[in-house]
This record gives sequence, structure tokens and C-alpha cells, in this order.
Amino acid sequence: MNTVGLIGLGAMGLGIAQTLRSNGYEVHVCDVRPGAAAAFAEGGGVAHATPADVGAACDVVVSVVVNAAQTEAVLFGEHGAAATMRAGSTFVMCSTVDPNWSAALEQRLNASGLHYIDAPISGGAAKAASGQMTVMSAAKPEAYARAGAVLDAMAGKVYRLGDSAGAGSKVKIINQLLAGVHIAAAAEAMALGLREGVDAAALYEVITHSAGNSWMFENRMAHVLAADYTPLSAVDIFVKDLGLVLDTARASKFPLPLASTAHQMFMQASTAGFAKEDDSAVIKIFPGITLPGATKQ
Repeated sequence: MNTVGLIGLGAMGLGIAQTLRSNGYEVHVCDVRPGAAAAFAEGGGVAHATPADVGAACDVVVSVVVNAAQTEAVLFGEHGAAATMRAGSTFVMCSTVDPNWSAALEQRLNASGLHYIDAPISGGAAKAASGQMTVMSAAKPEAYARAGAVLDAMAGKVYRLGDSAGAGSKVKIINQLLAGVHIAAAAEAMALGLREGVDAAALYEVITHSAGNSWMFENRMAHVLAADYTPLSAVDIFVKDLGLVLDTARASKFPLPLASTAHQMFMQASTAGFAKEDDSAVIKIFPGITLPGATKQ
């Protein structure tokens, strides 16, 4: 049986681990939350207490944590995986990060005899669990030779975008530019409808069958209609991701007026107390509206 390690059993990581398990891999997992790894292993697989334990057991380790800081901790923190991974092993990084940071990480791991795949992901928890998510990857050929089969097993589409790290992360942050702007625009449109007294459910029905629809409107405004702001992807994710977009563009003095506005909207929602709510909660920044499920004032 093929063996693969996975660190980070959040919404996406758990789905990836389940997909790999269903595709015949023995999956070794760990997570910072007590009991998360053991709960996964009850259905098959091996639970470990630390990333170091996962690194020692597996020649391919997939990291599905939130950001660069958490990835650093997974690799180089106390009980980090980099210290225990055998020479020739491959680390697959699935977080949304600064492309320059990802390129530097490749060099750092290569210097230690480890291979690296820059492999941010998209598609959400449902597609991760069904094996239909998208991987935007970039890596040296030898890294693909060792871990390409794992990528193919965990995703519906695997794009190979370059032969060195960074290209995958660049494409991912461009995707996040669109995702963030679309969510912000969807919230603005729904808020205007509510302000003008349009029935929210009727507006949703019409827009989702008209040219103004987007995947984000259809998906996120359903959360607003249900008054369910359980964080599948939190407001603060887009504070981070759109911040990465703007940092990348700022380095080359490239203007991003829509991304800048969307970032400010998510910042406003975060500081207003909605940081950990679903990113559709950005609609809560608009004044003078009564959201579905709220008590009219």
C-alpha cells in the first residue's frame, strides 16, 4: 500500500485525507486539535501527535494549513517535519502564500535534500472530499516524479504551471482576487436589493438564472438567505488573501482598484467583529438593511 502523510485536518485537509484513503493510500495524519487525527484514523489510517512523526513515516507529506506562518511551524517548529523527513522525500504545500516566500521555501528544502511542490488548492470542502478540487502546482521535474501520483489521486484537476516554485502560488492569488471581488460584489448587490425592499429569495432566484450570476453569488448568498454564517471560509481568509494579492501587485506598481476596494470591505467586516464568520458576512457592513433571519428594527 502506498503511504502519504497529511498535516492539517481542517475543512479542505480532511476532505483530501478522505480522498487519498479512498484511493488506496495509507494516510498518516496529524492536526493541532486534540482528537482530530484519531477521529480520522478510526476510518482507516494512522494518527500521529506531531508533524515530525508524520515526516518520519512518509516519503510524501502534504501540508494543508492556513498560511505561511503555520507552514513554517509544520516544517521547522518544535517537532517539525523537516528534521525527520528522509533525503529525497517531498513536501507538498497547499496553502495560499506569497509566491516569493514559496520560491524561497523550495530553495531551503532543496538545500536539505528534500523536494518541494508549490501546490495551492481551490474548490472548497465538498470538492476536496469528492476528489474534484483543483491543484495549481509548480515544481521541479524530480519533485513531480516522486509525488505527482499523490496530486493526481487527491484532485480532479492538477495544473502543472512551471518547473520551479512560485508559479502555482501566483495563479492561486489571482484566483483569490476574483473570488474576493465576486463575494464582495455579490454582497453589495444583495444588500442593495434588501435596502430597496426586494424579496431576498426572489432576487436570489432571478440572479442565479440571469447573466449577472457568479459562482460566488450562487454559493455565498445562499448562506445569507439561510442566515448561516458558519465559517466554511472565514472573513479573515480574504483579509489575508487579498492582502497577498495587493502586496504582489504593489511590488511592481500595478494598480488593482477592485481588489483594493474588496480588501477594505473584508477589513471592515473583520474589525466590526465578523472576522471568524463565513466570508459572506461581509454583507453585514452595509447600513440600513435587515438581513434574512434578523429581527427587524
